[in-house]
Amino acid sequence: MTTTSMNLTSSISKKQTVKEPLPISILSLTVGAFAIGMTEFVIMGLLPNVADDLHVSISSAGQLITMYALGVAIGAPILTILTHRIPQKKLLCLLMGLFILGNGISVIAPNYAVLMAARMITALTHGTFFGVGAVIASNLVRPDKRAGAVSIMMAGLTIANIIGVPLGTFIGQNMGWRASFGAIAIMGVIALIGIFIFIPQLRQDKPASIAQQITALIRPKLMLYLLMGALSNAGLFAVFTYITPLLEQVTGFAEHRVTWILVLFGCGVTIGNIVGGKLADWKLMPSLLGLYFTTCAILTLFTFTVHSPMAAVLTIFLWGTTSFAVMPGLQVRVMSLAKSAPALASTATHSAGNLGNAAGAFIGGWVITHLSLTSLPWVGALLVGLGLSIGIACYIVERRNAVA
Repeated sequence: MTTTSMNLTSSISKKQTVKEPLPISILSLTVGAFAIGMTEFVIMGLLPNVADDLHVSISSAGQLITMYALGVAIGAPILTILTHRIPQKKLLCLLMGLFILGNGISVIAPNYAVLMAARMITALTHGTFFGVGAVIASNLVRPDKRAGAVSIMMAGLTIANIIGVPLGTFIGQNMGWRASFGAIAIMGVIALIGIFIFIPQLRQDKPASIAQQITALIRPKLMLYLLMGALSNAGLFAVFTYITPLLEQVTGFAEHRVTWILVLFGCGVTIGNIVGGKLADWKLMPSLLGLYFTTCAILTLFTFTVHSPMAAVLTIFLWGTTSFAVMPGLQVRVMSLAKSAPALASTATHSAGNLGNAAGAFIGGWVITHLSLTSLPWVGALLVGLGLSIGIACYIVERRNAVA
């Protein structure tokens, strides 16, 4: 055997050795993402139960959702900065411990104030977990597989919407809402064990100072990509927040059918997340811009197909697929632009996304009040189109600089 062939065989062998444990390693992050997705969204189906038990109004109970989103948007980057010197594996374990604590307090919360505090604790872990988890997942694979690894971790969040939230709601409605948070805490324990056992100790560069991290984050180009993500989420939630009245009042679906349509949307979300990761690993920016354009086109089309039951269902599935397919690529792009603070940049992506969620819901409400319910899809398309315009401008500038 020649030296060249021996080296090639050795190289292949090393790659196989490195790749072999990765699915289990990343799967432990997926389980953590699943648990976090459950704790974020399950409360939506349990608001009446929580309100009755704690003797507060439905609107007050709804603030448990609002404050959670604000906790992710504002608190997560701060926590990421404060914990930047902690080794990544140890930090993930601490975050899951905090997550378990927050959900454990939710189980025994004697009143509304304690439950709100518990929700804020879990919210702090949300963005930082995904930020640090994305960095770890991308470091567990070859550079050309980074977006795919991030998408596998993020799949836990999307699967939580399809399986975890309905299951958690069922548990809460039949065993009490506290039992739902108990089940989530158990999922957190499973994730913690998986992270402790399967995530390896990765070599880290010397941590950047707080000033260096903030400087890396506030670069104009990086901020534009964060704005892209916020606009994408705003376009999504401007429509999705009000999808039930849209399908019932405009399309003509019965209430019980809407649930299954949302499950189908969730299936599209999960598929899109995985496919988007593979596309981003193939050609990051072209695929990202293509997905933004496709989402914009689908939402524009939804303005017309919303009046036809069959066409509306197909459009919603495709919309869910393309809307979430942009996320792995965007996450990797943001991390690559902040080499000295990838965890903070990744966390900031989730913060920007949550701000986009809130802005989209507000814009959607304004559209319903001042325009009409049927105007939501094209307004959503307009918001995504703004994000696409920013992405095209960034890409053109990057290409020109590369040529120069």
